[in-house]
Amino acid sequence: MRQFERTVALCALVCAASLLLGSARAGAQEEEGTPQTDPSARVARLSFQYGSVSLQPGGEDQWVEAVPNRPLTSGDSLWVDAGGRAELHVGSTAIRLGASTGITLLEVSDRVVQIRLAQGSVIVGTRHVDDDDVLEVDTPNLAFTVLAPGEYRLDVNADGTETSAAVWHGQGRVTGGGRDYTVVAGQQAHFSGLDELSYEISPVPAADPFDRWAADRDRREDRADTANYVSREMTGYEDLDSYGNWSVIAAYGPVWRPVGVPVGWAPYRYGHWVWIAPWGWTWVDDQPWGFAPFHYGRWAYIGTGWVWVPGPVVVRPVYAPALVAFVGGGAGGGFALTAGGGPGVAWFPLGPGEVFVPGYRVSRVYVTQINVTNTRVGVERVTTVYNAYRGPGGREGAQITYVNRRAPGGVTAVSRETFVSARPVGRNVVAVNSEEISRAPVQHGASFTPERASVIGAGGATHSAPPAEVQHRMVRSNRMPSAAPSYSQRPASAYPNPNRQSAPPTAAPSSTAPPTPPARNPSSEQPARAPRTIERVEPPPPGPAPAPQATAPQSPAPAHPNVQLNPPPKPKTQEETREEDRKYQHYQQQQQQQQQHQQQPQQKSSSKSEKGSQKEKEKDKPNKP
Repeated sequence: MRQFERTVALCALVCAASLLLGSARAGAQEEEGTPQTDPSARVARLSFQYGSVSLQPGGEDQWVEAVPNRPLTSGDSLWVDAGGRAELHVGSTAIRLGASTGITLLEVSDRVVQIRLAQGSVIVGTRHVDDDDVLEVDTPNLAFTVLAPGEYRLDVNADGTETSAAVWHGQGRVTGGGRDYTVVAGQQAHFSGLDELSYEISPVPAADPFDRWAADRDRREDRADTANYVSREMTGYEDLDSYGNWSVIAAYGPVWRPVGVPVGWAPYRYGHWVWIAPWGWTWVDDQPWGFAPFHYGRWAYIGTGWVWVPGPVVVRPVYAPALVAFVGGGAGGGFALTAGGGPGVAWFPLGPGEVFVPGYRVSRVYVTQINVTNTRVGVERVTTVYNAYRGPGGREGAQITYVNRRAPGGVTAVSRETFVSARPVGRNVVAVNSEEISRAPVQHGASFTPERASVIGAGGATHSAPPAEVQHRMVRSNRMPSAAPSYSQRPASAYPNPNRQSAPPTAAPSSTAPPTPPARNPSSEQPARAPRTIERVEPPPPGPAPAPQATAPQSPAPAHPNVQLNPPPKPKTQEETREEDRKYQHYQQQQQQQQQHQQQPQQKSSSKSEKGSQKEKEKDKPNKP
């Protein structure tokens, strides 16, 4: 372990930061996390819903009404009833669900988005696909892998024996029945069967209402001015244009100010708390725009109101469950905030340059990344604040100054029952003595034990759920998804202790951690300037691996109850190759006929216009004597 400490210190780019890291490591009392066990830097967001849309949180057997802005992750399932529609976002990737559609998010991780489509229609639009990204939709008879940015549609019939895959732009690969097939732009491939597939290819059909709705949503995102100030990989950016204005403040750069909020509005006050593993306590905001500003960036109180400061523009900012600091909660057996006659907890939003200390087990790399991708702060400051929370019960956190702790309306307090039961915070705020708040130590988590209501959330019980055969229907996949953590499958001791002690963050390149701006000296607001250049924030280079140790053999990835792995594709026979050639020639003929059919109305229109212009010329000619 000491050899590893020396290696990390030598790799650090900032000498002062490395000295702080070494001293903190020496005082560590608990094992740290590793990059391999870090939470995902991405989640999905339910960004739009129409009609009846139901949610089944991962590991639960109860279906509830879906709530907008709830972060969705591996294991969560959605059902859109007849006549409904829904839209999810994972960064710049949009996943749109048609009526009578059931999906499960098999895996949402840093590089993988894997969806189980048991029945219905899904349109996937993605703007960016890296070489090591996996975007896969698994149906009962095939797995569809997105190979390039574009727009794709998949339809599964009611009994799960047929799948259609249409590619408007881009390229996809279909795997099933021991074969694989490439579907290119302008094609629709229809597959039937389960263990053996028969297929036909044809031109993409004319757009239906579901297609047109998805295209309208895409055009709305294309016009988003917010993309000039944040990365499109920041989940939830697309709704900010409609609900606020951008401007520039000297101390912070571009900021976004919400409009139409109620009097006395403050960040993290109008919404509720839920428990989502592995992050723990997670904020769900009531506002239609309330996702990106509560899981990325920081908040500042300027003049007479709040502005959101997104921080540096990076390729993929790291998602956080709630960028707040807590006060009270009875942590460590010390101070316990009393709210409404019983135990309670208070919190306030972190300001620009202030360090977020996760209340869940993470690696040093993760702590660095979640801060430098969401606010302008140096690694030295991250280390200093992290060290301050290492005392018993996090009491040393009181030594750090937080600007929003004293901002008007910055602190919100509720009772324990409101917090753990996913009740609306805005309607249950309790008054707390300001002196009590000022004396209380700041902590990086609430120590309340989650209840079942904490996991289910604010959605009411519903009878709208997929049929049993759809819920249990197997799908074919090219990869077994990682096991999803859930509340019911894990003992209480497995949940993170918000006051646990872990190692400090690792230094990152200085270019990704610019100096912290002044705490509060804003100039007058100016019109928004030109977009900023996107920066790539990468984790620090790892040091040499420690000496190998004898370990138990690794067990294979746990099997998912509704996922069956596809067998390796078999080589094609000459007969199959000839059949593919025949089908492709038939597709080309259909495409030519479709093009000719589209050209005929244009030719007729052109002919009519020529005749009309000829008549006009005849009118203009002088009459013969």
